[in-house]
Order: sequence, then C-alpha cells, then structure tokens
Amino acid sequence: MDWVPIVFITFKVLVFGTCMFYAIKWHHDQGKKAKEEASRLQTPTDRAPDVAE
Repeated sequence: MDWVPIVFITFKVLVFGTCMFYAIKWHHDQGKKAKEEASRLQTPTDRAPDVAE
C-alpha cells in the first residue's frame, strides 16, 4: 500500500502540469491574437479615390 500515494501524486503532478501548460499556451495565443487584431484595426485602409468623407 505504500505505492498508492506515489502513483496518485505522480498522476496529479502530470495532469496539473499538462493543464497548466495548455492554459498558459491558450492565454498566450489569445493575447497574441488580440494584439494582431488591434494592430490590424489601427492601420489605415486604402480607400477608393472616388469615396468622399
């Protein structure tokens, strides 16, 4: 019965480590996506010469 805590703790560390990796990756990707969206919206778009403001 001494092996049970070792197995459960190892499993817990692997699961939490994997979940933390994907959570950090997801947040990083969301920040990159928001930054690209903001920079895309701030760049002036080309207008047709006959369009009046």
